[in-house]
Amino acid sequence: MKKFRGKRRYFRQLQAEQHLSAHALDFSSDSWFDFWHVHLDFDGRGNGHLKIRKAHVQALFQLMDELDAALKTWGQPYQLWIELSRQDAGKDAVFVHTNNPNRDNFPFVLPALSEETGPLPRYLTESADLDQYHIRSYEQRLFDEWEDDPVESFDQLFVIERRDWKNPL
Repeated sequence: MKKFRGKRRYFRQLQAEQHLSAHALDFSSDSWFDFWHVHLDFDGRGNGHLKIRKAHVQALFQLMDELDAALKTWGQPYQLWIELSRQDAGKDAVFVHTNNPNRDNFPFVLPALSEETGPLPRYLTESADLDQYHIRSYEQRLFDEWEDDPVESFDQLFVIERRDWKNPL
């Protein structure tokens, strides 16, 4: 594995990005969110290290809590959730979705969500008090058509919502 240079600077930046003030979001009365999301570990640095993955997952929970507080004062109905990939930390993200002029898709429903998640990974169980969250999962089919011999694989994604939200997926 390649050496991780600039670790202190990277984690200072992550600490800043886990706060709502780092994201230019509009909470005016005429604003809306069409699956707005942010990947805090876009490069997938957490794939090789449990400690790094855990730091990113904790940052996602922090950002979700701040988003929830801001959206509650905003006063419009919304959906807010975290998606975590079992295979790729670069897919981990926090999502916000509301009524929007692009499509009539609110509230959004993921039909393939399953209550059966299997054993949860350590980076998740050690990152937050999971009693206050509802965790479900779905399977995503991955197909790399650009390979000489196309390979099909599957990834399990965890969908994490607060138990007290009014518009669950």
